[in-house]
Amino acid sequence: MDINSNFSLGLQTSYPDSYNPSVLCPIERPPRLLGMKGTDLWTAYEISWALPSGKPQVAIAELSVPCLSPFLIESKSLKLYLNSLNSYQVADWAELETLVIADLTAVAGADVEFKLFPLDSAQFLVTSLEGFCLDELPIATSTYTPTPDFLSASVKEVEETLTTHLFRSTCPVTNQPDWASIQIDYTGGQINQEGLLKYLISYRHHQGFHEHCVEMMFSDILEYCQPTSLSVYARFTRRGGLDINPFRSTHFDFPPLYPCRLPRQ
Repeated sequence: MDINSNFSLGLQTSYPDSYNPSVLCPIERPPRLLGMKGTDLWTAYEISWALPSGKPQVAIAELSVPCLSPFLIESKSLKLYLNSLNSYQVADWAELETLVIADLTAVAGADVEFKLFPLDSAQFLVTSLEGFCLDELPIATSTYTPTPDFLSASVKEVEETLTTHLFRSTCPVTNQPDWASIQIDYTGGQINQEGLLKYLISYRHHQGFHEHCVEMMFSDILEYCQPTSLSVYARFTRRGGLDINPFRSTHFDFPPLYPCRLPRQ
């Protein structure tokens, strides 16, 4: 993967002391799988700005970037951008939301949603992923690069939801670990659970952005297991006050019922 030399990831940077949308950095998405739906759901826990009086305001924000946008937004550049708002003065929340939506939409090349929430919003109560957790399966593995050959499915038709909290990949720029909980919802031939867990664990040394990793999982499961429907949802732990939670599906643009925060987030 070619890494843009303009990335702020992995570089020592100074936080802007005034509103500066120019720090936002787009990353070109790889070719998309035909028919793939979904979105990248972000939570920003460090949002602050000012009223015209100079009094600071704080909130939590959710934003979503459609997976079919030409570009995703590099995470550190988003952190720098959001921090550039710290002294920016607006009359109310709606004015700030409108400003941020316009800036992020321009970078992503598609309509981005952005909404502010108060700190005590029930939207952010800690919850859990639904489904059968694979983590106690007695597997043995020493394969830590993505290996789709672990994937297989039987002819028995099922509808089930499977989860794991053992996923780890690494950032392709900084090589820092990225931890996530994964939820896989599908209908079709029953996926071999031990093989699926070994496949998900095999990302442990893989260098990839969150969004790219989820698209790889989605594409590999479709190819090797041939489900009639499939959704793959990842809730990554936060870094720099941001978490990124990609969702890819054959049928849905958003998770039908998605938790807003897991215990590790």
